[in-house]
Amino acid sequence: MTGNVVAIVGRPNVGKSTLFNRLTAARTAIEEKVPGVTRDRLYGMSEWCGRKLVIVDTGGITFGQGDQLTSMVRRQVELAVEEARVILFLLDGREGLTALDEDVAEMLRRSGKKIIPVINKIDYREMDDARYDFYGLGFGDPLTVSASHGRGIGDLLDRVCSLLPQTARSDEQTVDDAVKVAVIGRPNVGKSSLVNAILGEDRVIVSKSPGTTREAVDTHFMYNEQPYIIIDTAGMRRKSRIKESVEYYSVLRSLKAVQRSDLALLLLDGESGITEQDQRLAGYVDEAGRGLILVVNKWDLVRGREEARLEYLNNLKRLFSFVSYAQVVFISALTGWRVERIFPPVINTWQEQHKRISTSLLNELLEDAVAVNPHPSVKGKQVRIYYGTQPAVKPPTFVFFANEPELIHFSYQRYLENRLRDSFGFIGTPIIVKFKKRQRRGV
Repeated sequence: MTGNVVAIVGRPNVGKSTLFNRLTAARTAIEEKVPGVTRDRLYGMSEWCGRKLVIVDTGGITFGQGDQLTSMVRRQVELAVEEARVILFLLDGREGLTALDEDVAEMLRRSGKKIIPVINKIDYREMDDARYDFYGLGFGDPLTVSASHGRGIGDLLDRVCSLLPQTARSDEQTVDDAVKVAVIGRPNVGKSSLVNAILGEDRVIVSKSPGTTREAVDTHFMYNEQPYIIIDTAGMRRKSRIKESVEYYSVLRSLKAVQRSDLALLLLDGESGITEQDQRLAGYVDEAGRGLILVVNKWDLVRGREEARLEYLNNLKRLFSFVSYAQVVFISALTGWRVERIFPPVINTWQEQHKRISTSLLNELLEDAVAVNPHPSVKGKQVRIYYGTQPAVKPPTFVFFANEPELIHFSYQRYLENRLRDSFGFIGTPIIVKFKKRQRRGV
């Protein structure tokens, strides 16, 4: 299944990264650095009209002989086009149609994908006539936008959603009362082995070759009378054996699997240690509002050394401080050692995600927190937080009403979050703390 993946494609310097930042509200989920490439390959999330989208930014594509760098960038674009359901073909409205645009159009035409021609840098309505130069590309009515100013972005997202099949929504829906668990991690850390160990059978192919699993595999099972759905997300197509495609599909399928899960098991390699990729994936789970459990695999090789475990835990605490709520389990997926210990934190995290705090208890906590540590005045203005409520779960979300919400410092937001955790737990799940302006009655 391809999923709601939207790739931004075009020649260099047409504003692809600016559009990416606009669509994702400058919230980068994963940043992959490929050796030899002068720019980062970016993945991010967007949501519009209830549809969750994975946005993929790509490098500027060129043709001709070129060098190895040019070929690598072009290959990355081809991978993005192959995976995407909708392509945003970005063009420069100021420079007009170029020969390179026509070459890119020919490549996209051969892909057979749904393509939206998007003319960027149209900052004013008076510039809309520039779109007539691009009708000859044969992709239908072009849309005009200004990625830097936000003009036309709503219409663009409307067009994207109109091209997505309705069946794609099923990925985001809850299936009965099953706890949906995504198994994510770098290639070759043992994700498929863990799934097999949990299920007690070889339901998915296990191989030492990174990227064996082609698609995310959903498996339903029962444990202690609780239904679960486990999603194996190794993820690459074996059409290409180019090294960078392994990481590309592993990351992309992990993003999609996390979107439709309740929580994620982030598998870490106990032998090779923690990498930046591990941290990026943890950051994505946190940003997506899903529960997180850190699972240290291959620990049977050093399990007799308690000092090694303590040293590893200290390292985890330091490198994953931004998800300090995550529980940690040490296992060996290959031998099945301690795999059963995954289930208590899984069900505990799922329960914590759905925890609700009564308004009275919440406001008792708020009153005490403000009394102990009132928000400092800002530019001579006294910030007052009056009351709070919890409007949502999964993740638990709290809204506090204040006289000057825009002046509340991030450190104070973190202070209230810590007080919530100290009082009510929320182990394994991110929580969201928001501030809104108090509306006076009768106004």
